Amino acid sequence: MFPVRLKALRMQKKLTHQDMAEFLGITRQGYSKYENGQSQPDIDTINKLAQFFNVTTDYLLGRTNDPNPPGSDSDNEELGTLAKINQLIKEYGIEQMGFFDIEKWKQLSEDEIEEIVKHFEWVVHKATQKNKSSRKDT
Repeated sequence: MFPVRLKALRMQKKLTHQDMAEFLGITRQGYSKYENGQSQPDIDTINKLAQFFNVTTDYLLGRTNDPNPPGSDSDNEELGTLAKINQLIKEYGIEQMGFFDIEKWKQLSEDEIEEIVKHFEWVVHKATQKNKSSRKDT
């Protein structure tokens, strides 16, 4: 059941074996073995796949036919936020841009790195503001 579900989820997102292999940090052949049932991923990889596809591990493993049953972790606010981020990654095509490809990051110019640093600083600033606000509420 796992290989069938994994392939279906990958195809829904229009991703290749290579895309998935890069995301998981493994070879394309290694990923292919997951889909053809020749190999089983470890629990950390299963969790990573479930989070990536926004489904439960039980769904991936064939223990349920509902990818997000009521009362599952997908109802958790934190996972809801991760699902939103995952959706944005899909919508903006970040997966296909090679965002998760470390070799592409190594090729960035100084100006590009400086721009990324500014974005990271903004994210940290917003998080700091939120944390200060949360402390005042308690």
